[in-house]
Amino acid sequence: MGDEGWIELKFRLADGTDIGPSKYSQFTTVASLKENIIAQWPKDKENGPKMINEIKLINGGKILENNTTLSEARSIQICEHPGMVTTVHVVLPPPIVGRRDEKLQNEPPVKNSCVCCIL
Repeated sequence: MGDEGWIELKFRLADGTDIGPSKYSQFTTVASLKENIIAQWPKDKENGPKMINEIKLINGGKILENNTTLSEARSIQICEHPGMVTTVHVVLPPPIVGRRDEKLQNEPPVKNSCVCCIL
């Protein structure tokens, strides 16, 4: 069995490290790729994704949709040359951190207690 129908991908994380490269069938969906990324996420990195909806995969300046297969994504610069690895960028939403944000989330909203009267 040859490499026909297989695409070699690596996933570039925000800090410049990579997951992969690994070979995937051209019929693999983007959602399956995201599941693999979650499973292979480096254990030493904080704030790893928990669900596929937290991950955006970008290739050729386009966000890959979950229901798209790799064969459908070929039009957006998925490399088809043998021995070449396509880099797909992994983007996560920024974590919400900081005392001010936590304080605002835990406190009840302030009610306006003004008793002014305009005559």
